[in-house]
Amino acid sequence: MSEEARAREDICRIAKSMFDRGLTCGASGNISVRLSDGRLLVTPTGSSMGFLDPARISLLSGDFRHLGGDAPTKEIPLHSAFYDTRAGTGGVVHLHSTHSVALSMLPEVDPDNVLPTLTPYALMRLGKVQLLPFFLPGDAGMGAAVRGLAGKRSAVLLANHGPVVAGKDLWAAAYAIEELEETARLALLTRGMNPRALSEEQVRAVVRAFDVDW
Repeated sequence: MSEEARAREDICRIAKSMFDRGLTCGASGNISVRLSDGRLLVTPTGSSMGFLDPARISLLSGDFRHLGGDAPTKEIPLHSAFYDTRAGTGGVVHLHSTHSVALSMLPEVDPDNVLPTLTPYALMRLGKVQLLPFFLPGDAGMGAAVRGLAGKRSAVLLANHGPVVAGKDLWAAAYAIEELEETARLALLTRGMNPRALSEEQVRAVVRAFDVDW
């Protein structure tokens, strides 16, 4: 199986798994993968992540021109911002996952680091998660906001919208965005209970041990 064929299959498999587990619903969410020759595969606009056809995945050139397949998601500016500012990005996943969206609405959330340090796993996979302001869906301003971070964050949370995570490949991005959603869920479940978060010393130990960009 060619690299492109395998990537098409992986996109559909991961997307369906996320859809089936309620991490995104309807026609929400999108995924992109960068191939070794610089071209990109992107989920089509208006498509459900639970019912993707590998043959209809959008194919784009390295400069994001549409080469084949269905028309790509309207969130291309968001995806391109990660590829352009974070060297080594091989996959980007964007979801409308419920707990992450809910967390983005709470007034006490720290915009420079949305997730409380409840477990080491979110630190290891995500580092700090930046809260970005609300934008209309498809607004190129989302991409501009990511570019404004100058590659310092692999994950952002769009206010009232959902998380976006970049990884070295599709699987890494998928694992990281699921960790983001689970940590948001933990934060909401323990809200008002004064949970014991990781101490500053414990956070530093995780950052050192796993070379986290903190």
